[in-house]
Amino acid sequence: MSMSIVISILVTFLVIVLIVYLVDLMPIGDARIKNIIRIVVIIIGILVMLKYLAVF
Repeated sequence: MSMSIVISILVTFLVIVLIVYLVDLMPIGDARIKNIIRIVVIIIGILVMLKYLAVF
């Protein structure tokens, strides 16, 4: 694994964590909507990480 792939995966992970944190700060009244947004962000992040690992 080259160093650029590791850095890309780390940056992607940090962006996912940041987006999930910002979603928690959003003043959305319904908790279900926040959970749906979190799940979508995590799934997209996992797909991007798998792309970096050349699975797709």
